[in-house]
Amino acid sequence: MGVFGTALKLIFLGITLLVTVMLIRTLTFPSQQPNVGKCSPEDADFIKLTDEMTKHFQEAIRIKTIAWSNTDIMLSGILDMHTLLERGKFLDKLLKVCCLSNDSVQSMVIPEVCSKLIKKEVINTYSLLYTVDGSDPSLTPYMLTAHMDVVPVDQQVWDVPPFEGRIVDGFLYGRGTIDNKNSVMGIMEALEFRLKSGNLPIRSFFIGLGFDEEVAGYQGAGEISKALAARGVRLEFLLDEGSTILKGAFRGIESPIALVSVAEKGAVTLNITVEAIATGHSSMPGKESNLGLLSKALARLEANPHPSMFGRGPEKGLMEAIASEAVFPLKFVLTNLWFFGPVVSWIMSMKPSTNALIRTTTAVTMVSGGTKINVLAPLGWGIVNHRIHPTQSIEEVVNYDKMLVGDERVNLTRYAVWDIDPSPTSPYGDDVYGYQVVARSQQQVFPDAIIAPSVMIGNTDTKFYWNMTDQIYRFCPTLMVQSDLARFHGLNERMSLKNIQATVNFYYHVMANADSKEVFSKHAHTDEL
Repeated sequence: MGVFGTALKLIFLGITLLVTVMLIRTLTFPSQQPNVGKCSPEDADFIKLTDEMTKHFQEAIRIKTIAWSNTDIMLSGILDMHTLLERGKFLDKLLKVCCLSNDSVQSMVIPEVCSKLIKKEVINTYSLLYTVDGSDPSLTPYMLTAHMDVVPVDQQVWDVPPFEGRIVDGFLYGRGTIDNKNSVMGIMEALEFRLKSGNLPIRSFFIGLGFDEEVAGYQGAGEISKALAARGVRLEFLLDEGSTILKGAFRGIESPIALVSVAEKGAVTLNITVEAIATGHSSMPGKESNLGLLSKALARLEANPHPSMFGRGPEKGLMEAIASEAVFPLKFVLTNLWFFGPVVSWIMSMKPSTNALIRTTTAVTMVSGGTKINVLAPLGWGIVNHRIHPTQSIEEVVNYDKMLVGDERVNLTRYAVWDIDPSPTSPYGDDVYGYQVVARSQQQVFPDAIIAPSVMIGNTDTKFYWNMTDQIYRFCPTLMVQSDLARFHGLNERMSLKNIQATVNFYYHVMANADSKEVFSKHAHTDEL
């Protein structure tokens, strides 16, 4: 055969061995989905959406709680939300229900104990903090959080008025249906159902409802966290708003994917300014101008994205969770990311929604300069907003930008007071208690969905609780399709009645599953017995 023939044979054998190893890995790759039974309408703990519950959600949407800035919030609306939650429907009702609703509960508690079961506090005038005492004080408490404020609207272009709480074709329309009054009401409805059923909690937990999340949250969740920290509170885990259950998120995956965000991207905004070139009349320009230098700098930043961090953050866990449920040939690729990682990273970079998962993004959002058509601008400035990958920091991003610009005449300075480094990445997997509580609860309510860790692209109130637990998860238990994503902070925000029912059931199951002392214990249903 000669040297050439021997080399070809060795190459062929090497490729055969490589493909064999990859096929074995594909065929033996384990499922990462929790094995739990579905919560069916026949189960005693299935919560059917009643007309009364629907009315509660509608009333919440009708209350205007718009936050324009941290100094301009509809605080009267926030107080109206307090009234809704206390008007004999939730807190007061709960305190009565667990003592008076039926004989089984009456025999378990006495009024003195019942009145101490739920403690309500108003924090900084407008936030609400509920403490629900469990029967076993040895268990570390957990926390459920949500926010009552909403973003502004342009009422003129909505198909359905945003504050009427109108139901059309099985959807409740209105600002806050997705972000985030669905969680506020879902948590409270779930708690009411649980106490009415006589199923008193074993593990204590907190419910924190902020009022300014849309404008950074410092007055709301920020003050709630300070109050808890002053008492030395440590949390087993915390669950806040976050990613959703998305159908059609990835080509080749038919099942919806329940994206539980285990990390949150950071943010830094830079002011790019140039005033190095003397001004003058446009009839005698120099070889360079302030606006020309600014344009070149912005063009470099936009044309040279920050490097892909695929494989270093939660996005790898997302791909592996999907891999276990994918079909060939996609499964072959996703179960062998050690080989196909660069290809997957390149493919993800082609789509804005997936590109945002794997790198720090760069967005030129504002540009200004010049005062007259025949005068060289004395100053040019532009604003660049970065959303920072969980494996990077503000300092790294700023230094990378300076390297890209490569011109000392171009000044880069921090612009926003709300800049923040990425969150720590919370643990996830079969042996992580908080993640499994969320995963199992999701699976019981949405059994067809693939549970997967992800990265939260936006920012939430969870930043205030980083020092209270290392298990922080961001998840909204609602099934959506790609076109629904534009409704976040957008036009015609809505929530299906099916999703509202699922939201209540999800939070109920979180409360029930969190009573388990160990990660592998689970709240059983009839098909698990």
